[in-house]
Amino acid sequence: MNKWLLLASLYVAQFLPVAFFGQTLPVFLRQQGVSLELIGLTSLLGLPWMLKVLWSPLIDRYGWTKWGHYKFWIVLMQSLMVAAIAVCAFLDLETNFTLLLVGMLLAIAFAATQDIATDALAIELLQPSERGFGNSIQVAGGYLGGILGGGVILILLDTLGWTRSLLAIAMTVFLLIFPVLLHHENATSPKTDSKLSFSALGGFFQQPGMVWWISILVVYMMGISIASTMSRPLLIDLKMSMKDIGIMNSIVSFGGGFVGSILGGFLIKPLGRKRSLIVFGILMAVVIAFWILPTLGFTSLPVLYLVACGLHFSYSMACIPMFAIAMDRSREGNAGFDYTLQAIVIFIGSSLAASLSGFIAEAFGYISAFAITAILCLLGVLLVTTLDDKPG
Repeated sequence: MNKWLLLASLYVAQFLPVAFFGQTLPVFLRQQGVSLELIGLTSLLGLPWMLKVLWSPLIDRYGWTKWGHYKFWIVLMQSLMVAAIAVCAFLDLETNFTLLLVGMLLAIAFAATQDIATDALAIELLQPSERGFGNSIQVAGGYLGGILGGGVILILLDTLGWTRSLLAIAMTVFLLIFPVLLHHENATSPKTDSKLSFSALGGFFQQPGMVWWISILVVYMMGISIASTMSRPLLIDLKMSMKDIGIMNSIVSFGGGFVGSILGGFLIKPLGRKRSLIVFGILMAVVIAFWILPTLGFTSLPVLYLVACGLHFSYSMACIPMFAIAMDRSREGNAGFDYTLQAIVIFIGSSLAASLSGFIAEAFGYISAFAITAILCLLGVLLVTTLDDKPG
């Protein structure tokens, strides 16, 4: 089985239900008259993705290695994902909302666990020189899953209805199991026998330059996280229709991210990891600065589509060298834990920045907020210039 097709299928499979429950579900629930309080509870569905690092050492340590250590976890979790989504398809929104929430939470937890095993499998599968394009496939798969689950299914919901839409998602995830079933994982690859969590964490930070790299992970994506968060209320303040916002955020922007992820995959090899982070970071700063245009009255749809598309285009490109370096810094036998921990650090830095974005915009206005975040992006680039460049 071609490794690129394998990785693409796995990342699409995990992000398809995540995009549906995270983006499409709140819109659909509101359309069905569900209260804002209950819709707000759906934000809890993101918890497994944030907490998955806690059980990632278990994925590294235990598994049915005769079949394929990480293959076992992927097939198991993806199968459970299919089952959970199928059960949710037959639950009534009005009478079984709590049970539905539990089912969706389980589906996301299975997807998060599948992601741990998939990332570890990718690290084993890819040579250092292949990790740039491998992460291009990862990011592109995520965006494709987002387009399908967050855009296409939303459009089809009116026609298919709740049950058939979820069954379509479940069937798609099920079909995407077959590439990994055909994959023959190296069954003799040793897994860690060390104590869980604290031992793995201590060993991770003992690697040379790791503390500085973690600092870069925290800061590098902060600027674009703030810009992305504040772009949404700006569109509302500009009196943009919900339909146009939905098309922009779910299809146009994600389409830009998909194209950027593919282009970034081709550029990382000639540029190298460090130089790619610098170039793509500068591009993020420029794109963020262009968000000042709508605040100055340039609010035509082509302009708004262009800046929204550019945000995801540059972000997806920057993710590729960052994730490639994260793979390089993941130890054999602890790959699931190490890579997941680095991804969580990025998530924490981005979430912290996003939580402060409203205060920044409220205190200084949209123009200053976007200018500040562009400068913050450049600060991340400055930190990258001090990074030891590893070959790959």
